[in-house]
Amino acid sequence: MTLGIDRPAAAGQEPERPSSIGGSTRFIPGQSHDRVTVVNGKVQLGQRLKDLWTNRDLLLLLTRTELKVKYKDSALGYAWSMLNPALVLTIYFVVFKIIARNHQPHFAIWLFAGLIAWNLFNNASMNATGVVVGKAGIVKKVAFPRELLALSTVGVAIVLFAIQVVVLVAALLLFGIHPDFTYVALLPLALLALVMFTSAVAVFLSAVNVYLRDTQHLTEVLLMAWFWGTSIVYTYGTIFLSGYQKNHPSLKWLQYVYLINPITPIVMTFQRAIYGVTQYSYLVPDTSKPTVYHVLPTWGVGIYAGMVGAVLLVSIGLFLLALIVFGRLEGNFAEEL
Repeated sequence: MTLGIDRPAAAGQEPERPSSIGGSTRFIPGQSHDRVTVVNGKVQLGQRLKDLWTNRDLLLLLTRTELKVKYKDSALGYAWSMLNPALVLTIYFVVFKIIARNHQPHFAIWLFAGLIAWNLFNNASMNATGVVVGKAGIVKKVAFPRELLALSTVGVAIVLFAIQVVVLVAALLLFGIHPDFTYVALLPLALLALVMFTSAVAVFLSAVNVYLRDTQHLTEVLLMAWFWGTSIVYTYGTIFLSGYQKNHPSLKWLQYVYLINPITPIVMTFQRAIYGVTQYSYLVPDTSKPTVYHVLPTWGVGIYAGMVGAVLLVSIGLFLLALIVFGRLEGNFAEEL
């Protein structure tokens, strides 16, 4: 618990208001002009949300600072964030289209459409896990909503996401691919759900890692498993729209379990809107009959919007829960750090 005593105001001046961030104000009996501000982690959820909104400028400052540190003394600066996804997209095209000879049309575009959504979640989650520990100096000395540290990593991930979108748009123009504009209208909703879910995970992991330092290493392993549990490298149709599923209808329930993954509906929405193709035909060698391959379900806009909307509602609940957990653990941050 940190104590800060405000000085009495000069004659004729209005006393300075004490900060309400992360604490409460008490008056010392017999000293009408002196105040003691008690800063602790036991702040109500409503007050936490109010403090986050009040200090939104600080969030922008922390985000800009993280970006400056990331590209400090770099000659190309932000260009590296554009060159990296461009190189990744080129590698995917060479490996899957030329070397592996994947017969899915424009497979690299389909893959990158899902990958940009995953990168936002992955980068923010990884960086947020150790951000409170890494900023121990200011955490122990300055009173401010510490959740902003985790949220700043989400802000950095959003900036990098925007840069990757520029690369994706350039690739679409280069290959002459037209998105499905009927579903493009769902992308803002999908992005909002992704940011909200990512923020919930980031706030939670940043607090837990202060007490359990293995959380950072465990997060790396879990995110790797999570990546392969989401239809990014392989198509959704490979599992649930293939002949195997038709021959084993009793396993159809696995489809609903698979969709419980909050990232899956978001990635599918990005792929459906940007890639714009749900199926394609391919002439198998030594046969004269083309085979139809399903990439994504032929669901309407309403179903995709319903799935993403459900993820958004769940993510809001998880974010509020993460703030509660953060508040319970925040009280002993100084001692643990």
